[in-house]
Formats: sequence, structure tokens, C-alpha cells
Amino acid sequence: MTKGKRGRGWTLAGIVLLAAALLLTGYNLASDLRAGRSAQAVLSGIAAAPRADSPVPDYLLTPGMEMPTCLVDGQRYVGTVSVPALELTLPVAAEWSYPQLRQTPCRYSGTAYAGNLVIAAHNYTRHFGRLKALSPGDEVVFTDVDGHVFRYQVAELETLAPTAVEDMTDSGWELTLFTCTVGGQARVAVRCRAAG
Repeated sequence: MTKGKRGRGWTLAGIVLLAAALLLTGYNLASDLRAGRSAQAVLSGIAAAPRADSPVPDYLLTPGMEMPTCLVDGQRYVGTVSVPALELTLPVAAEWSYPQLRQTPCRYSGTAYAGNLVIAAHNYTRHFGRLKALSPGDEVVFTDVDGHVFRYQVAELETLAPTAVEDMTDSGWELTLFTCTVGGQARVAVRCRAAG
């Protein structure tokens, strides 16, 4: 093979790789946009859901109870999570699954009532992709579907291995928000304490 043919081969290979990278970037941006739109549509459904009307919240009367849910477009939700520092308010699905993570954040484990809630989301910009920009002291608010508000403050950020499930769920923190890093090599976990 001559140098000219080899050079053209490398040029062609470079063009193909560049095109593939552009297509992947476009796909990721489109997925991010779809996820953001989906989350916003669900927020309207949660806001319209009927709420419990009791002077004393049920979770105080029945410690250990499951979180109530509301049904929006065939999916159950436990509430919303707001991160003012990121200008982010998102619905939280009652149970996590990979298909649901493409739409909204999901409850990974625990409850706000027991003080061990863990919420997972994709690293889309419109979901949890900017978690690493949070700082200790930033506010996070979880509101259940009955309208009960739980306020937290970011205490620390951790980077965990993707296999560190126990470290994620049995951490002793009242609230954990987490997402994967770009490429999925690690998990960014934002650990929060209940605000007094």
C-alpha cells in the first residue's frame, strides 16, 4: 500500500469517527431535551393530584408508613425534588427502573419519613448532571405528593464506585441525590442533612 492510499484511509477513518461522535452527541442532547420535557409535564400532573387534608401528617401518626403516591400518565410518583442553586425542580418516580430514569428522577430507596431517602437520576443537564456544582449549605427540598415539605442542606459530595450500593443506601444521611459521571465510571453522591 502506498503512502497516499494509507493517508487517504486514515483521513476516511477520521471522518467516520468524527461523524460518529457528532451523531452520539446529537443523540445525547436530544435525550436530555426529551427528559427535561417529560419531567416538566409530570410536574403539572403531580401539582393537580388530590392531597391529603389532615391537621397532623399521616407519617407522624404512623411511623414507618410507605410514602403515598399519585398516578400520572401510568407511572406512580412520590413527590418532587427542588434544588434552588441549580434552578431545578423535578418529579420523583416511586420506583426506579432504567426506562423511567430516562424520563424523571426515581426513588432508589428509603423514604423522607424514615430519614433515609435516596434519589437517582441520569446525568442529563436537565436532571442531575450538574450535581457536582453544589456546595455544602445549598438547600434541597423534597415535597411529597400530599404537600409535606422536607428541607435539607447539602453536607458533602462524594464520588463512589458504581458497585458501592451499600455505601449509597446505608449511609446514615437523611437524603442522598446521585447520578453517574460521564462515561459511568463513578457515581456522584450529594449527601444532605435535614435542615433545622
